[in-house]
Amino acid sequence: MSELLIPGASAPGPDGAIVSFEAESVGFDYVGFEVLALEGGGTAERACGYRELCVVVISGVVHIASEHGEWFDIGGRADPWAGPPDAAYLPPESHVGLRAGEEGAEVALCWAPALRGAEPRVLPGFKIEVETRGGGAFERSIRPILMEDEGAGSLLVVEVLTPGGHWSSYPPHKHDHDDPPRQSLLEEVYYHRIKPESGFGLMRVYDFETELDEALTFRDRDSVLVRRGYHTVSAPPGYDSYYLNVMAGPQRLWAVVNDPDHEWIIDGSNRNPPA
Repeated sequence: MSELLIPGASAPGPDGAIVSFEAESVGFDYVGFEVLALEGGGTAERACGYRELCVVVISGVVHIASEHGEWFDIGGRADPWAGPPDAAYLPPESHVGLRAGEEGAEVALCWAPALRGAEPRVLPGFKIEVETRGGGAFERSIRPILMEDEGAGSLLVVEVLTPGGHWSSYPPHKHDHDDPPRQSLLEEVYYHRIKPESGFGLMRVYDFETELDEALTFRDRDSVLVRRGYHTVSAPPGYDSYYLNVMAGPQRLWAVVNDPDHEWIIDGSNRNPPA
């Protein structure tokens, strides 16, 4: 199995974890990630330490308690396709308790180191401005959760929905060099959901500087790690794709470069690749 692919657990752990890794355990310096599948009334507790935290409610409802206060009824969508997400941000040194509503909840915990972080707050889904990006067979919907317009220390978090038969993160792009404003160095996690759950999706991760060139098959609740290289996602016909992107690096800037062999595709008036 590829080192870039982390399968979702077949059954939740003691505190509901179906995905859980620290940055160091996967060769990252910045991004840690967890997904909890909590039963109705189920609870989990975390200490942020030197890291900031973005809690994204993928489905269901959770109550969040910390020294910053209590936030009730966060979330509410039935699945990732049922509208934008509610989320919450907590700075370093916070202590966090989660409790699922009666119907249970799927909750992503997105971690990254931060010197100071930002103001603790709820990030309500109704404030998200959904963007349609691309066109034709690479049209997809973007839901910014904690991007540069929202305060944080290093985290960048966004959801992407891709219809079956479409491509996403397309043309292939990368962000593996600290060369602003042209490009920023960002580690990235893709957490995938698929509708229907029996489906699959494909990712290619590659670069021209090393021998990295991997074509990965992911299934529902799998995660893909992008440390470097160009990357792109394909959703097969009949299977809609959702992914949660979690990114962080030495500076909080989202700047990417496209694979020059495929950048011509962005211009809809140019139907032919360069000679």
